Amino acid sequence: MKNIPLLVFVVIIYNVIAFSSAGSLESTFWSVHLGSGVDWVFTVNDLLLSLAVILLYAEILKSTRTGISTIMDHMFSLGLFVVVLLEFLFVAAVGTSTFFIIILLVLLDVVAGFTVTISSATRDINVEDGVRL
Repeated sequence: MKNIPLLVFVVIIYNVIAFSSAGSLESTFWSVHLGSGVDWVFTVNDLLLSLAVILLYAEILKSTRTGISTIMDHMFSLGLFVVVLLEFLFVAAVGTSTFFIIILLVLLDVVAGFTVTISSATRDINVEDGVRL
């Protein structure tokens, strides 16, 4: 369970809303009247993107761990990226800009995860002359 990419929950929620007739991604989640006189409208799309950014931060923190579980975590994140990319290309219900941004966040999770892991692993490698990288 700890190797499951957290962004999969955003993708699942998005799919449930996109494929059900009960809700709309463009519906207002809340609205706040600002001091400037403007109403700030926060939609379900905005909520999902905000949640995805927060979960991306948690995913990057998870990638600082070392061990076999980290490699599995990266493989699952890469698998999630392939799934959401194929879904975006071939499923009409998710062909939106919001889902595209979610795809970019999933891709960033993959790239950042590998980068952080490789970066921390090179610090642990000892060169033959005793020089630490």
